[in-house]
Amino acid sequence: MTVPGSENAANAARIINGMSVDVEEWFQVGAFENTIDKQSWDDLQSRVVTNTSAVLDLFAERGVTATFFTLGWVAHRHPALIRRIVGAGHEIASHGWDHQRVFTMSAAEFRADLRRARAALEDAGGVAVTGYRAPSFSIDSRTPWAHAVLAEEGYLYSSSVAPVAHDHYGWRESPRFAWQPLSDSDMIELPVSVAELGRRRMAVGGGFFRLLPAALTDLAVRQANGAGHGGMFYFHPWEVDPDQPRVTNAPMRSRLRHYSRLGAMSGKLRGLLKRHSWGRVDAVAMQERRG
Repeated sequence: MTVPGSENAANAARIINGMSVDVEEWFQVGAFENTIDKQSWDDLQSRVVTNTSAVLDLFAERGVTATFFTLGWVAHRHPALIRRIVGAGHEIASHGWDHQRVFTMSAAEFRADLRRARAALEDAGGVAVTGYRAPSFSIDSRTPWAHAVLAEEGYLYSSSVAPVAHDHYGWRESPRFAWQPLSDSDMIELPVSVAELGRRRMAVGGGFFRLLPAALTDLAVRQANGAGHGGMFYFHPWEVDPDQPRVTNAPMRSRLRHYSRLGAMSGKLRGLLKRHSWGRVDAVAMQERRG
């Protein structure tokens, strides 16, 4: 006898959900891009090694492997951190060189950014880099050339689209789950997960996870799994660091988004890691290709 709903639950249990970390310094975020000059970055307190180490310890507690979408800028300055990530069984993927949004670049500039970042990541980690995430999910309707450039550069997947409407980013018209952007390439796009409530889509990763009930992220994962897809969750190492410096001259909205509920993040992450099956994004990409 089959218990109603048990088959769907069993299928969901077999699906790998993507756990991903966008590795950047606290001062490299989109919220502060108009407040903190890039020329000052080397003069600011670096916290990325300590914060990423805390994330690695958290994953080790649960036996979870993940993908670390890392800036080339970070890899160039902290190669030992990249080696530690790789040594723990996690995937290193590209987050671009210095968090420049894709839609601010030409196709040629984007290609140069990809190559510079990949060289730093592969030199530090000693492994091939085949995944990419655009800073601030900045692949959207303004960048019709971006996926083609990624495919030409040998990337197997991108996780660069947020299928929502938002003032900071978003491509509402994108498919909600994994899709193939090019007819002549097997490269796939793995959008970050959103929860759908009626006709409304709600972002659930990063700051949204900190600010909103965790049940909303659980709903997004269950909806993805129910449709036969892996969920895609993301956060940043600086989000587990409530003691980071405060940028007092940033706009109020930026400060609220960046600093709210940092102290709650580690506990919420522990709960999320327990409630679903998580793995590397390259494993999710392989899962999606198998159908």
